[in-house]
Amino acid sequence: MTGGGANQLIMIVLMIGVFYFFMIRPQMKKQKELKKFREGLKPGDKVVTIGGIHGKILEISDATVLIQSEGTKLRLEKSAVSSAMEDTLQAK
Repeated sequence: MTGGGANQLIMIVLMIGVFYFFMIRPQMKKQKELKKFREGLKPGDKVVTIGGIHGKILEISDATVLIQSEGTKLRLEKSAVSSAMEDTLQAK
């Protein structure tokens, strides 16, 4: 009768392991890549913010970036920058 309890414990441990490898680990990897991307930003880079604003970086400080978008300058937290913008639209 005690073997049933051991089987349940093994199943719980396996479920936790699967949850870690399919949910937690990929999210941690994605966060690490995003942090590395933000640390590598430099003036002149074209970026997109999490709010969808497209702009060009003018200056960078420890926690903020100054971007220019459509003639307007905006100072944003570095954490608001989500990705680099491709120059595919300029070919038109």
